[in-house]
Amino acid sequence: MKGEARAVLCVDQVTFRWPGQSSDIVDVDEINLRAGEHLFVRGPSGSGKTTFLNLLAGINLPTSGQVSLLGTDLASLSPSKRDQFRADHIGVVFQQFNLLPYLTTLENVTLSCAFSKRKKSRATEGSHVVASARHLLQSLNLDQELHSAPVSKLSVGQQQRVAVARALIGGPEILIADEPTSALDAENRDRFLDLLFEQVEARNCTLIFVSHDPQLAKRFTRTLELTEAREKQEITP
Repeated sequence: MKGEARAVLCVDQVTFRWPGQSSDIVDVDEINLRAGEHLFVRGPSGSGKTTFLNLLAGINLPTSGQVSLLGTDLASLSPSKRDQFRADHIGVVFQQFNLLPYLTTLENVTLSCAFSKRKKSRATEGSHVVASARHLLQSLNLDQELHSAPVSKLSVGQQQRVAVARALIGGPEILIADEPTSALDAENRDRFLDLLFEQVEARNCTLIFVSHDPQLAKRFTRTLELTEAREKQEITP
């Protein structure tokens, strides 16, 4: 990574606990990620993975410390501005994909542009947003005849690629993937990861990938281990 690459994510002495709790669910000293870097977040159930992602996305705010994305302290934004900031700059691949079954493949992919003028503008540079969606789907090896099909008719692997295309359209600086390979066997998992890395690297997108699978860590240059809640967490190179 070039030294002049800009900081995308900065986490500084962040803790989080719910009101009334006596211990922290999340306790992370420091993370600094630059454009194009990939972070693997690993931990068992109950280790605070989802809570940590919600802090990065500004859904929750830290009890103490600071989370900054693209130089913006998320706590400095109002709830509505945090929602818009997230829509403009972050793409998310959910564990269950969260696709709308009554929409077509293309309609699911372009949906995020309806909530972000910035993403729509970036997606339509030199083309229509649907053309950009088709290009993304083709780059993810989804056959053209499936682009107009109801997403409910697609296989799990195909729906997964639709979810990635939806997360990447409009060029978000950060892609968060929340255990997207948990339902895949090893062969399909590796094939999916190859496609995912190919796409984020082509866009210089910062990837934050969450999983309980330790075998995936070797594919990432940096790892954050979340163990039991209440224990101090450390990032490793």
